[in-house]
Amino acid sequence: MAMTSASQVPRLLALVPYLQSHPDADLAATAQMFDVSPRQLVADLKVLWYCGLPGGAPGDLIEVDMDALESGTIRLTNAEFLARPQRFTPEEAMSLVVALAALDEMADADLGPAVRSARAKLEGAVGGGTDKVAIAVSAGQESIRGQLADAIAAGVAVRLTYHGASRGVATTPVVDPARLGTRDGYGYLTAWAHERAGWRTYRLDRIVAVDPLEQATTDHGPAPALASGWLDDRPDAVEVTLDLRPGGRWITEYHPLVATEELPDGLLRVRMRVADPGWFRRLLLRLGPAVARVDPPQAAASAIEAAREALGGDR
Repeated sequence: MAMTSASQVPRLLALVPYLQSHPDADLAATAQMFDVSPRQLVADLKVLWYCGLPGGAPGDLIEVDMDALESGTIRLTNAEFLARPQRFTPEEAMSLVVALAALDEMADADLGPAVRSARAKLEGAVGGGTDKVAIAVSAGQESIRGQLADAIAAGVAVRLTYHGASRGVATTPVVDPARLGTRDGYGYLTAWAHERAGWRTYRLDRIVAVDPLEQATTDHGPAPALASGWLDDRPDAVEVTLDLRPGGRWITEYHPLVATEELPDGLLRVRMRVADPGWFRRLLLRLGPAVARVDPPQAAASAIEAAREALGGDR
């Protein structure tokens, strides 16, 4: 996953107070805590080397013991001015309240009390205004969600009693449940359907019953994610892969991407969905030599032709 300043700065502001309260923290454990690789965490610490109070003198900047870091220990000094973690802005706090409210709608009997407790503590810290938050998710019965969560954790197949869109006919598919999620106000189960031999999604509010079976699930590869963007609903949108040199990394800050992957030699591979060939041609022309590869190659044909015309002939 490519790192951007938008994700790195909040992480650094949380990292310093954490390291101050955890002296001689383990590098690998801290990287796991912040959901980054040890290599990325070392890069973060090198950025902190240049951070501190105005003046920039040795006593003004945060100090990182690089000798200790080589042995896997993080030792941070001269950072007392950042002893308190970053506070939530009202917008950030409200976003978390909304997320917890949505999670509460999807939670089972075991998770629900913890979610409600966290939301109450956050609302108490934020103050007024959160009483205006109202979330409605059609997520079915709590008992149904609990049975599905238990089946996913135990790795067993289940037989669903499922009412389709017609609401008139019930089916009883046997599935390997993989993931629960929400989209557009509805809860969904992503599961491998045995009869259809493929991934399917089932609306939770249409699942009437769940019967666990004495049959272990099998590995069908990663479950597909629920579509999350408007291009996912466009039948004419196609996925394109770009390998970018450092000069093209800026698109991660401005364009929605399906995925990113770091490659050797400083290249970044990005996958994106494209519905307008004209827009993609303009993007490629703007990126220019920062593009090392396009897949499928024909996606770049019109941009190459336009570039040749601009240069006054074939190259």
